[in-house]
Amino acid sequence: MTTMTTSSGPVQVVKPTFAGHLHDYWGRVRGGDIGSLPAILGLVVLCLIFGVARPSFFSATNFANLFSQGAAVIFIAMGLVFVLLLGEIDLSAGFASGVCAAVMAILTTNHGWNWYTAIPMALLTGLAIGFTLGFLVAKVGIPSFVVTLAAFLAFQGILLMLLEGGKNISIRDTFVLSLSNKNMPVGVSWVLAIATVAAYAATQFLRVRSRASRGLVTDPMGIVLARIAALAVLLLAAVAVLTQERSINPLIISVKGVPIVAPIIAVVLVVWTFVLGRTTYGRHVYAVGGNTEAARRAGIPVDRIRISVFVIGSFMAAIGGIVAASRQNSVDPNSGGSNVLLYAVGAAVIGGTSLFGGKGKMINAVIGGAVIAVIDNGMGLMGYSSGTKFVVTGLILLLAASVDALSRRRAAATGNR
Repeated sequence: MTTMTTSSGPVQVVKPTFAGHLHDYWGRVRGGDIGSLPAILGLVVLCLIFGVARPSFFSATNFANLFSQGAAVIFIAMGLVFVLLLGEIDLSAGFASGVCAAVMAILTTNHGWNWYTAIPMALLTGLAIGFTLGFLVAKVGIPSFVVTLAAFLAFQGILLMLLEGGKNISIRDTFVLSLSNKNMPVGVSWVLAIATVAAYAATQFLRVRSRASRGLVTDPMGIVLARIAALAVLLLAAVAVLTQERSINPLIISVKGVPIVAPIIAVVLVVWTFVLGRTTYGRHVYAVGGNTEAARRAGIPVDRIRISVFVIGSFMAAIGGIVAASRQNSVDPNSGGSNVLLYAVGAAVIGGTSLFGGKGKMINAVIGGAVIAVIDNGMGLMGYSSGTKFVVTGLILLLAASVDALSRRRAAATGNR
């Protein structure tokens, strides 16, 4: 306990301890606030299972492949987190990503546009799609399930029309192709990793100092140092693996370094995490998702918030479509179709975002996307069919939804809602 002097006199401030912080965290978990804990534990278990069954799962080559395999789903899932936070759904996100990717491919390949003009046009297409969906849901009053189901069907047709009945458009722009297929230089990989750890440490220390200066309760320094150490170990270990030579014949071509798509995911994660956790807009999103009527009475522009989450969702779908087109080197009538939407929704929910609204974080999409990528990758290495992959992924999604429902019931029973 420490004493601080304020305008109203000395105030006793209880300084939490490391053990007390852990005890409080465990209390929140028991009360139903489990966050991404099940997904993290599941990810660790899956990695151990696949690593034991197929030692090649832990190879540098396969580790790098996981980033390109899961990137598109993670980006789309990030957008869906915003939509799910309001208790809404977007069934069109998959084919919306395909339409946006087709716009980019047509402009770069068929019309000779540069990437710095074609990519913004694809992103603007995503923004227009999201505004249209959001307007129909918020202003016209059509349920999001119906609106996005109709869009799901319509975007398949639009994609076919853009591709003139089913043509495959190859991506030739070197910048676009590099997004999912190239790696950063080894030196840049290390510098970026060290800079990231340093920036995170500075942010943590500044947050503690800021809260302490205002007389607010701060996290124990042991917890802060543990967070920084955990990030440093995970990040530097990952870079150490990814900077190994992955080429079969390094004398002809060298393949090493962190995939370019990895820092892109990190930057987008940081931006949206800041938006949700540190801005008025983010607080409004949680408020509307938690109780729409209460938010409206508090003066929050509910309709604008509802429109905005669909705009963000389709914008992120556009980014996911661009990254997917980069990985496949082309756009075809199935771009954004097949299992893309199912995996994206699954990633958000498996990671810990609630289907009931008002509960979730941006990191949920990344963790859930990692789970999806590990399942797809690991079962592929073990020789399982696509049917088996779908069954296992579906069961895990059902388990995640069940955990969410049970945790909300537990939180309501203990008064932690």
